[in-house]
Amino acid sequence: MPILDQVKNVARKLMESRPSPDDLLARLRSRKPITRLFRDDGTIPNHPRWPLVIYRAPLVLDPAEVDPAAAIDALFAHNGWGRSWRNGIYDFTHYHSQIHEVLGVARGSAEVEFGGPRGRIYALKGGDVAVLPAGTGHRLVSANDDLLVVGAYPDTGKYDEVTDSRQRLDARERIAACPPPDKDPVYGEAAGLCLLWD
Repeated sequence: MPILDQVKNVARKLMESRPSPDDLLARLRSRKPITRLFRDDGTIPNHPRWPLVIYRAPLVLDPAEVDPAAAIDALFAHNGWGRSWRNGIYDFTHYHSQIHEVLGVARGSAEVEFGGPRGRIYALKGGDVAVLPAGTGHRLVSANDDLLVVGAYPDTGKYDEVTDSRQRLDARERIAACPPPDKDPVYGEAAGLCLLWD
């Protein structure tokens, strides 16, 4: 993420009203995860063991009560997923080989391809959260004009962005070595990734 975007992000967080951890927990609701394991397709490595996880609207987001982007950002941060950003999703296939990523849709809707060109397209709407293990190819297929996504990363790992299929073999080793996060970005220690990415 460019330095100027990082500075703007920090300034915004200092100025905005963020819900308290207690308020976040009161807004949280249990959701059965949608999971999908993608195989290496010869171009996109994907993760060899851990699936993509999608939670459908796990947080009650009423824009009249709380800014959805601030609430999602605060929830991720509360569970140890920081280095957050707010924007859209790139419209070209890419993946991260040294870190996992979470995408929370604050507003709008989109169709996102996960797993690379031979993967699967999922429709995401406001409130939905997708957790991508390292190596998961992803790209925006389409979106409405007001799409806003909050992205974040666990404390461990190094951000990188891989778009070149010639890097796939080297990336596979980095992906396999990427440790699981300490907490699920939505549900914390007790559920989600802690059980699914064992």
